[in-house]
Amino acid sequence: MNNIKDLLGKAQHYCAYSERCHADVKLKLYEWGAHPDLVNETMAKLIEQGFLYALAYCRGKFIHNHWGKVKIMQGLKAKQISNYCINKGLQSIDEAEYLESLKKIINNYWDKQKGMKEFDKKGKTAKFAIQKGYESNLVWEIVNNLK
Repeated sequence: MNNIKDLLGKAQHYCAYSERCHADVKLKLYEWGAHPDLVNETMAKLIEQGFLYALAYCRGKFIHNHWGKVKIMQGLKAKQISNYCINKGLQSIDEAEYLESLKKIINNYWDKQKGMKEFDKKGKTAKFAIQKGYESNLVWEIVNNLK
């Protein structure tokens, strides 16, 4: 099967029948004789259309768990999701919303730290945000501007 339209339709039907993980769908696409390039393209379209959970996973972990992109990416890689699909999922996170969330996490944690030197307070706050999966350069940029 080398036609993206036919392959996508068949894959959508397969996913709609029951919730499918990436590995199941990918295996099925290869069983149907799809070319690897078509498999990646089909997987990306299924994610964009909400048939697979990479997009939902990214949004859910960001909104509900306040995870950063690094931790989200690690979670998806652990589920053997392709880099192409991971990037599509991460692109669904709005940059302004992402930075606002990071600032809120940092400010809330900063306010809870009492009775320590500013240097130690910055270190603990940065460590906390980095453990949540936010990029260290963004974290330190915000933390260094705290007073």
